[in-house]
Amino acid sequence: MVMVLDMDGVIVDSNPLHTQAWMLYNRRFGIDAGETLADRMYGRRNDEIVREFFGPGLSPEQVAAHGAAKEQLYRELLAPRLPEALVPGVREFLQRHAGQPVGLATNAEPANVDFVLDRGGLRAYFRVVVDGHQVRNPKPHPEIYLRAAELLSAAPRNCIVFEDSFSGIAAARAAGARIVGLTTTHRELPGADLAIGDFRSPQLEIWLRAQVPDAS
Repeated sequence: MVMVLDMDGVIVDSNPLHTQAWMLYNRRFGIDAGETLADRMYGRRNDEIVREFFGPGLSPEQVAAHGAAKEQLYRELLAPRLPEALVPGVREFLQRHAGQPVGLATNAEPANVDFVLDRGGLRAYFRVVVDGHQVRNPKPHPEIYLRAAELLSAAPRNCIVFEDSFSGIAAARAAGARIVGLTTTHRELPGADLAIGDFRSPQLEIWLRAQVPDAS
């Protein structure tokens, strides 16, 4: 069984802190996204979010600088909370499936990926890690999941993707994977084959055992 996990909202329930970090960072520049902030950032790559808030006319260097500064603020907020911010049951789930081909595919910045995997003691569970800088097209384009499947030597149709965002589910569906949706970010996840609150769900292992590789 080949599994590919997203990070934000799947491994770590970080979206509230990302929202807080963007709110605090944007205020430095007099930007108030109000109630639309979360909808404008969830499931998107950092360069897209920066241009959403600061306008499309920024140079690549300006985009990178804004993104790096915001992510540094996010990591400062997350650092003292990381253990309790991990999605319940995720460490035990990864331990149960240690030795199986498991990958990480996320739009997140590489520094954030390193922070969560290394500070959280989770890196050893992942054979491959694909972040948003390793693909040309971010989610909802399927490229990141196709790349993860390729690196895991698996057909995308035989991969089980764990996602929490609409754009992530769209990417996994377009890649041809089966999808477990985590309702950490949205209560309803259209397109998911199974929806669970967290990795402690008794349905999860039952559903996984029922998945048969497609040899066609």
